Parts: sequence; C-alpha cells; structure tokens
Amino acid sequence: MSVSDPVADMLTKIRNASRAKFEKVDIVPSKLKLEIIKILKNEGFVKNFKKVTQDDVSVIRVFLKYDDQENPIIHGIQSVSTPGRRVYTGYKDMPRVLNGFGTVIISTSTGVTTGKKASVNKVGGEIICKVW
Repeated sequence: MSVSDPVADMLTKIRNASRAKFEKVDIVPSKLKLEIIKILKNEGFVKNFKKVTQDDVSVIRVFLKYDDQENPIIHGIQSVSTPGRRVYTGYKDMPRVLNGFGTVIISTSTGVTTGKKASVNKVGGEIICKVW
C-alpha cells in the first residue's frame, strides 16, 4: 500500500515509538526525511541516526532520546502541511512553538531549515512540522 504523505507517516512513527519508549525506529529514506531528521538531531530531539542497509533494503535508523526519568524528549510532533493543504509563511510571520521552546521546520528555497534560521536569513517557505 502506498503512503500519500510520507513525511506525516515518518512523524507518526517517531511519535508512536517515542510514546512507547522504543530505543529506535526505522524509517524509509528520502532526502527530505533525512534533512528533517538531521534538524531533529541538531535541535536535541533525537539522540542519533544512521543509514542502514539490510538485505538490500535501506532504512534510516533513528535513536530516540529520553531524560533521566525515561520520559521522551519529544513531547509532541505535529505535521502542518499536507498534500492537499500546503501552508506557507514569510520570514516576518514565522510561527513560534510554545513561545520559542519548540521548533518549526521549514522547507525554503535554500533547503530545509528551522524557523529561527529562516527568519535570520530572511527567507520564508512551506511549514513542514512543529516539534516540542
């Protein structure tokens, strides 16, 4: 069965694995998904990731991050744009998540980046997801 929104599927896998307290989750790779996972790692939401090939099937293995009490670092992850409803923003109207405690991931003309970096570079784009 084909997935109509692969990014939302990836975010759901991460959300569900985090709530179930799994150590890792495997995701079908794409360039956009890899860039989103890199941002999640740089912002401190996941521990690490690596590309793994098993039996000629390649996946991105994401290692989830938890605090000292085994609570997930990712409290929420929400897809904003969908294939049927794209949401765009300019750099002046960049949304904030939990008054700056969360992160907005944006697809811009210069690549996938966080909302803060997009505002600094004065570039807008499509809002992919919000993480807190």
